Amino acid sequence: MAPHTGQLTRHAVRIQGLTRSFDGREVLDGIDLELPAGQFTALLGRSGSGKSTLLRAIAGIDHAVAGSGGIDAPGRVSVVFQDSRLLPWQRVLDNVLLGRSGKDTAERGRAALAEVGLGGRERTWPGELSGGEAQRAALARSLVQEPELLLADEPFGALDALTRIRMHALLRQLWERHRPSVLLVTHDVDEAIVLADRVLVLDRGRIGLDLTIDRPHPRSYREPLLGEYRERLLAALGVTENSQ
Repeated sequence: MAPHTGQLTRHAVRIQGLTRSFDGREVLDGIDLELPAGQFTALLGRSGSGKSTLLRAIAGIDHAVAGSGGIDAPGRVSVVFQDSRLLPWQRVLDNVLLGRSGKDTAERGRAALAEVGLGGRERTWPGELSGGEAQRAALARSLVQEPELLLADEPFGALDALTRIRMHALLRQLWERHRPSVLLVTHDVDEAIVLADRVLVLDRGRIGLDLTIDRPHPRSYREPLLGEYRERLLAALGVTENSQ
């Protein structure tokens, strides 16, 4: 199967009949999914449900997937992981520009760093950055590529609560400014509700719930009207008040 055909219209991603097995266990079971261009989508699921597997398939870095219609995705795709994956022997700007060359490249890298709040830190070594700053640098690296699709695999999972809230605001601001399609994989229901306009729940290899979050931004974790969405998502994940 050719993972990316590039034949896109109003959808950034179109998946038909996607399957993936590990040691005879089917993790993705005939998934059909369309992500409209410019939409911010979050993907939830229990541990081992295949969230990261689906993301890797869309990114084109898992070639063992199969499907009746394949995967249509944009040509410019960026991936942000939980680990910033900065090269410790390269300064911050060099990490942001990794694999890129050409006229005005350095200028674009500096502009991206300024956008994520790291202006003036171009010559800093990665080891001198905090965890949140390292993830900001990773976001800058993705911005330099001017992605049509940004795939984020639990990018804030290793951060403390306060830093995570700040990164949520930053990611949403960057999305509003650049408008790529975003697919955010997370295990945090509140993170999904606060950031995304659509939340998917992966269950038993299929999309078990497809929920539109019809509330204006910015959103607060304490907003009472978000409670109904939270309850529906927790129920889809098999979590109840009596869960142990």
